[in-house]
Amino acid sequence: MPPRRRPQQSAPSSVEHHLHPSQFVDAFLSYLQAECGMSMNTVKAYKNDIEQFVTWMNNSHVGSVLDVDLNALSQFLQALHERNLKPTTISRRLVAIKMFFRYLVLEGVVAESTVDLMSSPKLWQYLPTVLSPEMVDRLLDAPSWEDSFPKRDRAILTVLYATGCRASEVAGMQLRDLRLEENYCRCLGKGNKERIVNLNPIARKALDDYLDKERPQLIRRRDADDLFVTRTGRGVTRIMIWHVVKKYAKRIGCSDKISPHTLRHSFATHMLAGGAEIRALQEMLGHASIRTTQIYTQVEHSRLKSIHTKCHPRG
Repeated sequence: MPPRRRPQQSAPSSVEHHLHPSQFVDAFLSYLQAECGMSMNTVKAYKNDIEQFVTWMNNSHVGSVLDVDLNALSQFLQALHERNLKPTTISRRLVAIKMFFRYLVLEGVVAESTVDLMSSPKLWQYLPTVLSPEMVDRLLDAPSWEDSFPKRDRAILTVLYATGCRASEVAGMQLRDLRLEENYCRCLGKGNKERIVNLNPIARKALDDYLDKERPQLIRRRDADDLFVTRTGRGVTRIMIWHVVKKYAKRIGCSDKISPHTLRHSFATHMLAGGAEIRALQEMLGHASIRTTQIYTQVEHSRLKSIHTKCHPRG
């Protein structure tokens, strides 16, 4: 690998002039999708993070990827802190930049990734919002005859909670993925990784009702492969599922912070509370790293601590 070029004090050379980060962004995004197997949503998130970094470089007169050193990165992180961004957002942005510079190393554009020398900013303790089992029951029962498609909506809610799937994974489910007689369905997760998710009796009954009494009316004579469909027979989207959860969460008086991911968090936390092993939970959630799953052990510890404080006579 060639030695790393050093930025010059004088005007940049013609070689360095052609090393502006913007010229590598499209190829980097293609690399993420084609070679890393990342989903379109993840690639879009990386695109947004990198473009904001490129904008900062332009505004700060950092014209070449060779000029990005620890001092420049510290200034960038400081600028993010001054915008009062969440620590999780800042950390994600730094991860995107690290991936970008690792790609530049692979392509031989730079000899080493200075970004890897910088540790992630210290994150505040982050515990996801979790619904109590009682509140989950209320949410699942919220769809009624007054709604346009109550059986579909209830099936969506019960599948989200029964499986811990992401909204995008539920939106992508196909009819052929269902194995109701065996109480499971297939799910395509991040990086196009397929996994099997189990269906509890409540989810199975909700799916049976939807498939028997509502879905045939929605698809009419149309040949539809999607499990969950709209009034026109087309597959629901991730955003539509987000609106479904928001609608019924508001109906039962939940916080406006409730989203499909809240049901995923609730599923994971309730599974741990019921005695599920952390490794099994990792497989159920489709997490690539056990570290991602371990946050739910902190949630459960926080819950138990709260119960102890509330119930112990000397709490």
